[in-house]
Amino acid sequence: MGQPVASRGRAATPTLGKAMLNKYARAFFTRVLTPFAAFLIRRGVSPDTVTLIGTAGVVAGALVFYPRGEFFWGTVVITLFVFSDLVDGNMARQLGRSSRWGAFLDSTLDRVADGAIFGGFALWYAGGGNDNVLCAVSIFCLASGQVVSYTKARGESIGLPVAVNGLVERAERLVVSLVAAGFAGLHKFGVPGIQYLLPIALWIVAVGSLVTLIQRVVTVRRESAEAEAEAEAQAEAESKGKGTGGGASARPGAEGREAAK
Repeated sequence: MGQPVASRGRAATPTLGKAMLNKYARAFFTRVLTPFAAFLIRRGVSPDTVTLIGTAGVVAGALVFYPRGEFFWGTVVITLFVFSDLVDGNMARQLGRSSRWGAFLDSTLDRVADGAIFGGFALWYAGGGNDNVLCAVSIFCLASGQVVSYTKARGESIGLPVAVNGLVERAERLVVSLVAAGFAGLHKFGVPGIQYLLPIALWIVAVGSLVTLIQRVVTVRRESAEAEAEAEAQAEAESKGKGTGGGASARPGAEGREAAK
């Protein structure tokens, strides 16, 4: 679901795995998983295959367990497959691969995983959870997360830096939601009151995503206006330069004609 920059050739974007593991834990698990990554390489398994399997595991964990209200076990399954973030990146580094295809596949499957997680929440609240409001909030989290990612990608595609991260990015959305879901699942083990953590988390993610979307739209609008103003100023300067050059070349010609007369 997400390889490191050097190995996949894309900009630094927080992934689910990177968000859930701090730099010390990542370094530890990288050392632990390096032999496993080397074993997969020897078996002819590609980093892309690991990415696909990791995403499939996340989707299964979200859509099999969450709609049934099994938030604890669903989160456990998703977390296990999060380690594919480290395995495929490790494999790509060992192979020395960096490709636009890997970056594209990575980003595309990130969106699939996000949709499955929040879709799983929505299915639960539309069914056994019996809460249409939280179902709508879950759907909003799903849609706004996709749009937040799109605004940055679209802004960058038209040549703007989109120099803002925003209040709640993908890593924050997923960590807040998954941690809350995991703890909320402990309600089935007899922990009282903890089931309310997930609704609170979903509201936080929804509001945070809306704020982030507004931040990015405002930033793109400002950067677009600045870019257009700069282009107009440059065009005006070039036009003046050509005009001055044309006047200078015309004057000697005029003087020459006067001299000829």
